[in-house]
Amino acid sequence: MTHNPTPPPAAMFDLGGKIALVTGASRGIGESIARTLAAYGAHVIVASRKLDSCERVASAIRDHGGRAEAYACHIGDMAQIEAVFAHIEKTHGRLDILVNNAAANPYFGPIADTDLGAFQKTVDVNLRGYFFMSTTGYKLMKRNGGGSIVNTASVNGVIPGPYQGIYSITKAAVISLTKACAKEWAADGVRVNALLPGITDTKFASALVHNPEMMRIMGSKVPMARIAHPDEMAGAVLYLVSPAASYTTGACLTVDGGYLTA
Repeated sequence: MTHNPTPPPAAMFDLGGKIALVTGASRGIGESIARTLAAYGAHVIVASRKLDSCERVASAIRDHGGRAEAYACHIGDMAQIEAVFAHIEKTHGRLDILVNNAAANPYFGPIADTDLGAFQKTVDVNLRGYFFMSTTGYKLMKRNGGGSIVNTASVNGVIPGPYQGIYSITKAAVISLTKACAKEWAADGVRVNALLPGITDTKFASALVHNPEMMRIMGSKVPMARIAHPDEMAGAVLYLVSPAASYTTGACLTVDGGYLTA
């Protein structure tokens, strides 16, 4: 088995020439990740359900000298998953980085009251979507010598969040998916890792962020005594997809202000 020498410090986070796909990239954590990968040299495909929202982010990246394009992709739709990878293969011929960040959390309440619609939507996006995004991305990466996949899971995948039952269950499955894929795909040069954010100030988490009682409870359990900003997640992903993490696969990197240690 060959070992590529560790790159010099200046190149450890260099993503120049890399093609990166980031889902759920029109706002929040995904937007921060897309901007950061572009800042370090990657050509970023900004993907989410709404093309105009994706184009806003891609345009901002280009305005700052980066390389980006917008592509509408709802990962809860199998046809759209197939379409985005067909586009990437036709347009770029390769994929080096995949960040599965899009997610659904349509239900907030007692787990026993979860209806079939909310259950299905959450599973279709958070589990089925991640699974087929990963397997399709892996096949394209394998043909081109390898790549890096990062799945956005959650601390809720370790400790289920209050009134977030089905969401927490799917995020636990994402952690397992990450480890299973990492084990099988390492020999093909495809690394698979997970980001586990704590509570972050995004529109996605607004049901928690704008609930004073929930914030009081969560705040008491976070040693840093605050919630995260989306930009605080991007550096962790940059590490995981960069040459600096060349021997890192199957890892679940927690960025939670100490929540899981409390």
